[in-house]
Amino acid sequence: MPLEERRLGPVVGLGTYGTFDHAAALASEVVAAALDAGATVVDSSPMYGGAEASLGSALRQRRGDAIVATKIWAPDLAEGRRQYEAQCRYFGRVEIEQVHNLVLWREHLSWLEVEREAGRIDRMGITHYDTGAFGEPEEALRTGRFDVVQIPLNPVERECENRLLPLAAELGIAVIVMRPLGGARGASLRRHPGDGALEPLRPFGVDTWPQALLKWALSDPRVDVVIPATSRATRATENAAAGQPPWFGTEEREYVARLAGAR
Repeated sequence: MPLEERRLGPVVGLGTYGTFDHAAALASEVVAAALDAGATVVDSSPMYGGAEASLGSALRQRRGDAIVATKIWAPDLAEGRRQYEAQCRYFGRVEIEQVHNLVLWREHLSWLEVEREAGRIDRMGITHYDTGAFGEPEEALRTGRFDVVQIPLNPVERECENRLLPLAAELGIAVIVMRPLGGARGASLRRHPGDGALEPLRPFGVDTWPQALLKWALSDPRVDVVIPATSRATRATENAAAGQPPWFGTEEREYVARLAGAR
């Protein structure tokens, strides 16, 4: 894939961790709101219980509007293939297939590349949540066999800026950001600075603290997509608005980092 075609954004997508497990009706409401507001990438995983099935149901009438990014999370090849077959039933095809937390990534890569060559997968990616274990993601990306990397990035969790973001830029690899609101459950949201503190950010289209955090990540030109999860349709609409320019400069990003309590 040519480098110029690898970009996915910048855009606010939708994550499904902890929100859509066996909740098809809720997923339909939230996904519709996100897509209507301009979100394109929706991310899931077999690790999230019944979220993939709920997402597939939610996309039944909107499949052409979404880029599905999901994952293989399996300690053996047979289970990985079963997960992929289920994904094909849920989504028809997979635009971005990621090896979740790099579990058995070398072994899964071989058969997944066959699926990509057959046109049933568009892009291959990897994910890792542990900022202290970025050596293996770096090794995987340097193979040249992946198009996408998903890593945590927020004002208090910036380890990927040292090696993985520069490497992704060097190799032309698209970047999806997990935990853009801080931690698995949006820890930075608990440090809400108050509406008055957001005034300097209003010219950038920021009305809420989550929008400030999402735009903080997307304003790094190496980042393509952020995937906040939510169980509220109104929040999905608000979040998606952060995917529109203008983008923060260095001064605004430093200001948001201070508000978030970054050291």
